[in-house]
Amino acid sequence: MPKVAILMGSKSDFPVVKPAVTVLKDFGVEVETRVISAHRTPDEAHEFAKDAQDKGFEAIICAAGKAAHLGGVIAAYTVLPVIGLPVKTDMMGGLDSLLSIVQMPSGIPVATVGVNGGENAGLLALQILGIKYPEISERLKEYKQKMREKINSDDLALQSEIAQS
Repeated sequence: MPKVAILMGSKSDFPVVKPAVTVLKDFGVEVETRVISAHRTPDEAHEFAKDAQDKGFEAIICAAGKAAHLGGVIAAYTVLPVIGLPVKTDMMGGLDSLLSIVQMPSGIPVATVGVNGGENAGLLALQILGIKYPEISERLKEYKQKMREKINSDDLALQSEIAQS
């Protein structure tokens, strides 16, 4: 069974992370969710990252706000794909988090989704897993087809509503 780690810098980040947990579990992926801070528990972050591949993880999602260094710290210690999930903050509305995650130095890539984009973080992890697991890739195709059908249905309903007014 595929396995993804989701790390967050603070327990208060869980509402942002929860959609990633949900979508991954809906696709049958094992998820381990942890609170590990790049700044307050750097030893734990290092240990987790260096052992992640041996523990069977195939991707790591890191949610963090403000300075948001968690994804970069984890990526420094692993060759697994790391997905940064910027968390909205009061100071800059999440722009601080986004820029902290997306501006990694050369050699330490961290894929990054939008601010509070938990569902997209989970979907990106699924797309990465889909390279190895054809059943996940097939389910993603079905997922996207359902989105397409919903939008087409919404368009038809709108066109009908407009025609009647």
